[in-house]
Amino acid sequence: MNVTDQLGIALEFDRSPQRIVSLVPSITEWLWDMGLEDRVVGITKFCVRPEAWFRGKPRIGGTKQVHLDRLLALRPDLVIANKEENDASDVAAIRAAGIPVWTSDVRTWDDALDMMHLLGELLDVSGKAAALNMELKQSDPDPGIPLKRAAYAVWNEPLMLAGTDTFIHDILARLGFENVVQTMRYPAFTDPELEATHPEVLLLPSEPFPFAEKHLPALQARFPNTQLVLVDGEVFSWYGSRMKHVRAYGERLREELKVKGEE
Repeated sequence: MNVTDQLGIALEFDRSPQRIVSLVPSITEWLWDMGLEDRVVGITKFCVRPEAWFRGKPRIGGTKQVHLDRLLALRPDLVIANKEENDASDVAAIRAAGIPVWTSDVRTWDDALDMMHLLGELLDVSGKAAALNMELKQSDPDPGIPLKRAAYAVWNEPLMLAGTDTFIHDILARLGFENVVQTMRYPAFTDPELEATHPEVLLLPSEPFPFAEKHLPALQARFPNTQLVLVDGEVFSWYGSRMKHVRAYGERLREELKVKGEE
């Protein structure tokens, strides 16, 4: 079986992999949704969904701090990684140890559908993957006209924001937000630099930095003209099964923001 990952790297397998380690939390949840309980032998400490796997599956470290010895002890015949979430040196070390690594590169909704299609074929669950992809295509949010100028924070101190060429940027657009950050990836912003973009709303997600109520007073004092909203980071950044929740969550968020002209 010859396959190619989303980086264009060719891999060869004698059969569909039977011992899988996932280094990507959102893909771990998708593997569960595909019914691969018995074939997933290892996950990261950030793979919190499903909870039963988080509590019961062996953990090989974090997404960027993989303990190679723990991973090799699990004797995987496939490791699933992501270009952005995982450290390139970790991936290189796993490959050097003779373990095939299939790497995803997801920057848009359509990239995520492609990832699930390709992995579905590799893991011999193409029927289930196709069914989920069809559900996601039918629930793809209609962005319409951008209704709010928004900034989306990914870190605090320094304040880092999601820019273009990111999955978050694509989700923002699909939910009707105009991203004020038009530089690539995740740039750091000073307070005056962010103020100069005139965001109407600053979205503060639950991950990777865990923004919470306690952070709001200080941030509101720094950005008095911007509405601050705590949001579910998984909805904006988890590509896979969690995409099923994007449309409904976006509708609730728009209601919370009292978007002008909507009921």
